[in-house]
Amino acid sequence: SISRTKIKTGDLDRDPPPGITCYPVEDDITQLEAFIKGPPDSPYEKGMFQLEIRVPYNYPMEPPQIRFKTPIYHPNIDDNGRICADILKAGGSGTWGPALNLSTTLILLSTLMASPNPDDPLVKEIAHEFSIDHARYVANARAHTEKYAMGTSASAAAKVCPETISFSLY
Repeated sequence: SISRTKIKTGDLDRDPPPGITCYPVEDDITQLEAFIKGPPDSPYEKGMFQLEIRVPYNYPMEPPQIRFKTPIYHPNIDDNGRICADILKAGGSGTWGPALNLSTTLILLSTLMASPNPDDPLVKEIAHEFSIDHARYVANARAHTEKYAMGTSASAAAKVCPETISFSLY
């Protein structure tokens, strides 16, 4: 329920993950926007990636629906921003559970950016490149980051997300 959502998002204000910001869109706690700063020592470093989060009515029994709005060259994230990650799945193949929260989920997505899983890809061509020609993958991911995550949209995000990036829900 929505009140449970408020309880489960409280950790975002108290202990914000570094390099991540998240806030409701127009005061609607079920529609959130997040920004993840590209992890250091990854091809996404210096990029700012915007995500769209929809919190389902039965959250936290169901996982949030999250997608990247900023294009990203990644084996586990497709051109539509859909993410292949067990944490975003409930039930048999997923690891989502009501003990998880948005803060943990966003931290794990940042970790996925830094450490892709080519064995469970959403984009097989990028996963193949990651495994066979890693240097080429890194170059392509960096070029993609420079094109889409470091331009004017990233500048706009930086205004919303100052150097000390944090959560602000209330």
